[in-house]
Amino acid sequence: MKFTRRTLQSAAALTLLGAIAGTPAFAQDKPKVALVMKSLANEFFRTMEDGAKAHQKAHASEYTLVANGIKDETDTAAQIKMVEQMVAQKINALVIAPADSKALVPVIKAAIDKGILVVNIDNQLDAAALKEKGIQVPFVGPDNRAGAKLVGDALAKELKAGDKVGIIEGVSTTFNAQQRTLGYQDAMKAAGATVVGVQSGQWEIDKGNTVAAGMMREHPDLKALLAGNDSMALGAVAAVKAAGKTGKVLVVGYDNIGAIKPMLKDGRVLATADQFAAKQAVFGIETALKAIADKKKQSEMPAEVKTDVVLVTKDSK
Repeated sequence: MKFTRRTLQSAAALTLLGAIAGTPAFAQDKPKVALVMKSLANEFFRTMEDGAKAHQKAHASEYTLVANGIKDETDTAAQIKMVEQMVAQKINALVIAPADSKALVPVIKAAIDKGILVVNIDNQLDAAALKEKGIQVPFVGPDNRAGAKLVGDALAKELKAGDKVGIIEGVSTTFNAQQRTLGYQDAMKAAGATVVGVQSGQWEIDKGNTVAAGMMREHPDLKALLAGNDSMALGAVAAVKAAGKTGKVLVVGYDNIGAIKPMLKDGRVLATADQFAAKQAVFGIETALKAIADKKKQSEMPAEVKTDVVLVTKDSK
């Protein structure tokens, strides 16, 4: 038999493949999980990523993890591209905190069609958009409306009927922003307070600051600002200080990030909600790994897995 360079290369490749196949601990045997988050400029998502990496390190023999997030909360196109890149890396499962509840559904459908299991965390995907694509994606996370109502009820104790308040909403196309606004409105309605406006601060400090300043200018007798997350609450606190209204305009937030804790202590922020950022992604990863272990298809996964959310004030232990 005449050996050419090509047949020798093929033989070498087959030998290498044989060696790989005979290695029991080869990485291919472990599921590869991708975690795609929103803005890593937000402390909440950095905490989420840290929690996921710590979990993977503790379970290194069970799965591999690739994690990434976008630069700002509204860069939906970049997140879609990120999901496409993860899918190209032959992942087994995708755990995603979508930047937009509807816009991410088509790329998620494409991932599911390739046999990738998808789990939704943090911001719930739009039910109608999922139905239209004929897919079911489990949502693993807290009840945002109930969490926001806890915060709103704590604020209500400091208000009188008729007091004016403003709501600084997250990205308005996201389900969790909408739910938190509804929770705040539930609490304010029960207290008899008047919501003078709902404006988006895009989840970000600077935009939250701009919205808060504008609301206080428009309503000089404003009594409180209810921010949909702690980043926007940080912006609101700065706006309150700049307006010389510290102690006169109350601020509440949502997420219990580290930067908010000294403000809870000294009263610049009255309350926030803790939805356990470090565990959020872990709950999603564990849901995906269980489905892989049980050989479940996407359609056989649970529709929802509820996680905890609790009120945090300066008196919280």
